[in-house]
Amino acid sequence: MGEFIKKIQKAINDLRNGKFILIYDDDKREGETDLVIASEFVTSNSIKTMRKDGGGLIFLMTSKQIANKLKLPFLAEMYSCIDEKYPVLKALVPNDIPYDTKSSFSLYINHRETFTGITDNDRSLTMKRFAELTKKINSQDDGYATTMFGEEFRSPGHVPICVAAEKLLDDRRGHTELVISMMIMAGLAPVGSGCEIMGDDGKALSRKKAKEYANRYGLVFLEGKEIVEAWTKWSK
Repeated sequence: MGEFIKKIQKAINDLRNGKFILIYDDDKREGETDLVIASEFVTSNSIKTMRKDGGGLIFLMTSKQIANKLKLPFLAEMYSCIDEKYPVLKALVPNDIPYDTKSSFSLYINHRETFTGITDNDRSLTMKRFAELTKKINSQDDGYATTMFGEEFRSPGHVPICVAAEKLLDDRRGHTELVISMMIMAGLAPVGSGCEIMGDDGKALSRKKAKEYANRYGLVFLEGKEIVEAWTKWSK
């Protein structure tokens, strides 16, 4: 138990110090490892690391409470509101996701000070400024928070936002919920940046090789079940 607590505490300290951690969800879920960093500390080098060493989708994750404050919709729910006008959206309904019951994807954004939005500099700016915005909106009413969001960001963009389940790990145990739980335990803005680590065989990097990567660079490797255990103890 002592080693487990040390491992979780090191992951928390690393997040607070702007370092990456690795999170593997579960054999029975995606079976993927994500490179994760607190969005408030993202730099262009962070994006470069995710792009080169991860190779999957580089995305933002935030809490349902922040999403509610900003009125962020789930894309699937938004599509269902306009599928009569655009029948293709009805045809594309994501009702057969093999590892989950629903998609956590919301809007794709760029900060208004970006150019194309896809460069390392642009994506790091978008992510960092989104995290900074979440710190400012707690004292604002929902309408003004949405105005603040619109003043700083445009959509569509190159940074997808994934929204965690409202009750986090009680409702869903995807990377989004695992990451946001870690951010909350670390006392950071509930916004994480992540990227799935891909292998050279056309599949996600195996858990074994992901652990080897973590050891090579001195990064903490956490499994979803370890975060669930830590969260359960922390939230009592």
